[in-house]
Amino acid sequence: MTSTRPQAVPYADGRLLDVHRPTTTAGGPAPVVLLWHGSGPDERDVLHTLAQEATGLGLLVFVPDWRPDREDGGRADLLASLAFARRNAAAYGGDPERFVLAGWSLGGREAVAVATHPGTPADLRPTAAVGIASAYGRPAATTGDIPLDHLAEGPSPVPIWLVLGTEDEVVPGRLTHQLHAAVPASELLELPTDHAGVVMTTYSPEANRCLPATDPATLAAGRRTAAVLARAAGIAA
Repeated sequence: MTSTRPQAVPYADGRLLDVHRPTTTAGGPAPVVLLWHGSGPDERDVLHTLAQEATGLGLLVFVPDWRPDREDGGRADLLASLAFARRNAAAYGGDPERFVLAGWSLGGREAVAVATHPGTPADLRPTAAVGIASAYGRPAATTGDIPLDHLAEGPSPVPIWLVLGTEDEVVPGRLTHQLHAAVPASELLELPTDHAGVVMTTYSPEANRCLPATDPATLAAGRRTAAVLARAAGIAA
């Protein structure tokens, strides 16, 4: 993985997202991933390492800040970042026809909710969704309903990819298995790591946040998460 500085751009008034450009391409527009972080407010930096790993697989990755602690649960931020990415993917060299909506932890529930909800407008719906170490049995801020509930009523309109850490004590893997059981066609990857490790980070109690991992086993597990993002976007990885 070659780490490069992403470009920070505004997606709404006072709100920023990082644009991680692909470091390798097969020619033509790159598949796009919009990647939502978890419950910590404005923590797009936490997903920097994973996003950079994904760029090495040929992906254009957008990672926005958002604030789950706002009165709307972050709904306005999330939907604004989705609208921005859908409108501007081509301007950054991306392929709007290969657009993956992904998220980690709380962001994963929101990503799967938006991607699969019947009320999501066609121009915002992604072509695939990836939920990383998430739970799907509570209402999503973006849609107002429980992803498990609307997926139990009919097939998902897009392919779903799921990732969990078998050592996750924050969001136990059984909560991902619930969605996998509801959508048997979803792809499931189980990694031998914890909640932070699935995104190539390590939780620091001193910093009270996730920091870039250095342990080779954790990095190896997280690289498999990046490969899932690539496969969801149509790249063999």
